[in-house]
Amino acid sequence: MAVFTTVRTEDQSSYSETNARMEDLVKDVPGYLGMDHAQTPGGLGITVGYFRDADALTRWRTDAEHRAAQQRGRDEWYRSYTLHVAKVERSSGFTREFAKADVPESPAVD
Repeated sequence: MAVFTTVRTEDQSSYSETNARMEDLVKDVPGYLGMDHAQTPGGLGITVGYFRDADALTRWRTDAEHRAAQQRGRDEWYRSYTLHVAKVERSSGFTREFAKADVPESPAVD
């Protein structure tokens, strides 16, 4: 697992296009399992990439197109970033089954 936290600069020229390309490219890495992403209104971004093993993460880290995007991120898009690589020992989750009482009613429209 790779946890990538960022604070971006104001100049985000071509960031969205490059990010979309990286999201497509990583899907082709054998052992890539998926990702989660969140961003605060203040600009802190967190992306968690899930990989089956260290070899899969190494393949992604060393991909030439990804390396070029990393350099552009350092040069243009990120004020700062931190990368943590970890092994998931256990994972669990919860999803609420929504009952009618959980969903707010829309106001009537006349």
